[in-house]
Amino acid sequence: MGRALRLAALAAIVLITPGCVRGCTSRRPPIHPNPNMFDQPRYNAQAASEFFPDGATMRTPVEGTVSRSVPPELLSDVRFLTGKDEAGAPVPTIPIPVDDALLARGEERYGIYCAPCHHKQGDGKGILFTRANVPTTSLHLDRVRQAPDGQIFDTITNGLGLMPSYRYPIHTMDRWAIIAYVRKLEASHAEAGQAP
Repeated sequence: MGRALRLAALAAIVLITPGCVRGCTSRRPPIHPNPNMFDQPRYNAQAASEFFPDGATMRTPVEGTVSRSVPPELLSDVRFLTGKDEAGAPVPTIPIPVDDALLARGEERYGIYCAPCHHKQGDGKGILFTRANVPTTSLHLDRVRQAPDGQIFDTITNGLGLMPSYRYPIHTMDRWAIIAYVRKLEASHAEAGQAP
């Protein structure tokens, strides 16, 4: 009887092994029309591309795309869309009303996009500074506090120095919301009498 059990166990191993080897050593299903789809070439975000005429991998929104989250009257407001007036100068203040809802949205977006570098207090001591010693601008410096809101909007939109462009990740309305929150952060910092 012991010999019969050993033979049965050996037969089970022989029958199971080919299926296990096929299933365990490959990520691909047994039958697939194009096995290379699992390992197809791809681009990393913001990488150069020889395929597109502009040389950029990331595609811009289709011209004429209409945002659903912006009031229609703002879609033609140059100050709102660019942070600059008709002469091309940065607008001094946010061109939309600042209310509690805008500040709450700005605080949320700031926490996602800005706090990792600029820190939740805006002092430039975010994770990039503390872990990698990457210099990050404090939002409490005089040159930032005195900058027109349109200039900060342009920096968020197009990037500056080590800061990348957030034109596409952060919607236009959210950029203004972040600026409103940054101004509130700066004011509370100044009231507390803290150094930049």
